[in-house]
Amino acid sequence: MARFVDHVTLHVTAGAGGHGCASIRREKFVPLGGPDGGNGGRGGDVVLVVDPGVHTLLDFHHRPHATAGNGRPGMGSFRNGGNADDIELAVPEGTVVLDTDGDVLGDLTGPGTRFVAVRGGRGGLGNAALAGPSRKAPGFALLGEPGESRDLVLELRSMADVGLVGYPSAGKSSLVSALSAAKPKIADYPFTTLAPNLGVVSAGGSTFTVADVPGLIPGASAGKGLGLDFLRHIERCSVLVHVVDCATFEPERDPVSDIRALEAELAAYTPALGTDLAARPRIVALNKMDVPDAAELADMVREDVAAFGWPVVEISTASRQGLQELAYAMAAAVDAERAAAVPSTAPRVVLRPTAVDDTGFTVEPDPEEGFLVKGEKPERWVRQTDFANDEAVGYLADRLARLGVEEALAEAGARPGDMVTIGIHTFDWEPSTPAGVAAMRGNRGTDPRLEGAELVDRPSASDRRAARDERRRHHSDDELGITPWHEDYEDPA
Repeated sequence: MARFVDHVTLHVTAGAGGHGCASIRREKFVPLGGPDGGNGGRGGDVVLVVDPGVHTLLDFHHRPHATAGNGRPGMGSFRNGGNADDIELAVPEGTVVLDTDGDVLGDLTGPGTRFVAVRGGRGGLGNAALAGPSRKAPGFALLGEPGESRDLVLELRSMADVGLVGYPSAGKSSLVSALSAAKPKIADYPFTTLAPNLGVVSAGGSTFTVADVPGLIPGASAGKGLGLDFLRHIERCSVLVHVVDCATFEPERDPVSDIRALEAELAAYTPALGTDLAARPRIVALNKMDVPDAAELADMVREDVAAFGWPVVEISTASRQGLQELAYAMAAAVDAERAAAVPSTAPRVVLRPTAVDDTGFTVEPDPEEGFLVKGEKPERWVRQTDFANDEAVGYLADRLARLGVEEALAEAGARPGDMVTIGIHTFDWEPSTPAGVAAMRGNRGTDPRLEGAELVDRPSASDRRAARDERRRHHSDDELGITPWHEDYEDPA
């Protein structure tokens, strides 16, 4: 028997990028062939895609791990490695993606909607791409970047227009079966419905979906019974229908107290999607009017139920009494909600250029010791460096210096020998570039070579030019000792 699964934990890992190749062309009659190592390929992504043919998360319950392929490494003769294929995981419409802390990362609605769960690593550059005027034949290549890895929580929230709210055995499944072609399991014991059942209902010119979800009891908002499983599936419903059992044999229950208990649970529940359940329109369906005691109870509490301000319909799924009236009331409420809904628009592309003073990294004191450098570029460069190759380490130092990391460390108060952490690697900092060495000589704006020396004011260049022009206006070149260039010129012939 097929199972309905609406909550799973998924472990996803993207593919790593392929390593770059360090190769030198060696061919007869071709002197100084130069570097010809190719770049590594990109690792594969793991992508969640909404598939209308999928209605449950059962596949992820049995196979909770998904790993994408790695990129191919580069090779000699300028051959780049191939990119790995992305893995696409089909999920049902209405799937909500959360992290392990419960924060919503994505709400997947609409066929074909895509969500990149983890991204593959970039491929490393080969030595052919690293060659330049100052490094004509690099003896190293960059490593492929590892792919992302994370744990995700997938929750399915039914996509229905009308949600049926009621105690267990209130007749919700029977109502869905009577209104639509759905055939849910119906029995005379509580919690018969363990999974949502959806049915399609047509009334007049409107067609809408009705969800029969697990029954609700007091304390459901705190996880008692199947309450959370129930409440999760009504977050998207635009209309709620209270299905009230008027033929219950429990002496402490009556239609008014049942409605109040259900409303208390709806008010105590905090939807993950941030929706407000209290603002949804309600309809009250007094069920089981085919039972004489139920009809008498309905006559007694009709005015009290009407005091809630919602439409009240007396129905019987056995005799089909009031079903047409209820269907038209549902259709009217759904049409009103659809007309009031804000039409969805295509997402706008917002371009936010990087600020001119944004260096792309930050330097802050490490809570343990030393300094911590954070930034996408320096962390990626460290991950792609082969620390067994001294030339590769030197190339990393040059890149960090050009980015301004050494100068920023000096401004932050770093001294030679301090521990500096970038990503997962920790170094003993020794300034080796002009930026780092100059920053260590003294305070900014000073030079220790001039300390204690007597400074003499010197005229500026503009003042010197003005004084020279003034002298020329009052004296000839002979008097000033200036010899025209043509008088000292000797013809080499």
